[in-house]
Amino acid sequence: MQTATLAGGPARYAMATITGGCFWCTEAIFKRLKGVNSAEPGYTGGHLENPTYQDVCSGKTGHAEAIQIKFDSKEISYQKLLEVFFALHNPTTKNRQGVDFGTQYRSAIFYHSDTQKNIAEKIKSALGQSGQYKQKIVTEIVPAALFYKAENYHQNYYDNNRNQLYCKIFIDPKIKKLFENFKENLKAAD
Repeated sequence: MQTATLAGGPARYAMATITGGCFWCTEAIFKRLKGVNSAEPGYTGGHLENPTYQDVCSGKTGHAEAIQIKFDSKEISYQKLLEVFFALHNPTTKNRQGVDFGTQYRSAIFYHSDTQKNIAEKIKSALGQSGQYKQKIVTEIVPAALFYKAENYHQNYYDNNRNQLYCKIFIDPKIKKLFENFKENLKAAD
């Protein structure tokens, strides 16, 4: 049985929940940022209690592959997290990221407070007006919903499976882009 949460963790940490394609990719990116205590893959935004990966992949649960990020806002801001989010996925493709398609791969920000909602709306609006994208940004900005932790084999997927073809073709380029564009926000190398 999976654990469902809306928010939580030690008081010194804030919570962010995002969906932007495969959660293997988003987890691999966000766990490398300074101030991020954890980036946990799971499912959110749907109607089925305790969904499994197979349930979510059916496209019938309404859930998206998500990550829930616990972060120290003294080390990294919510705004910076969203800047990374928008920079490392395509927010203009509805229900699709690369070869992954279906509602479970939609672009969405699940806000945990009015402050997070306002920040997300301002960033989305500014990006939309910037001319950076030719198409409209389709990222949803919606209230946080129950979050169900994904099965254990999805946790730390990239770090445990770097030689897998999917990781090499789709995640490695995102990690490279993260290192090139956000080096000042990265954790020290282990």
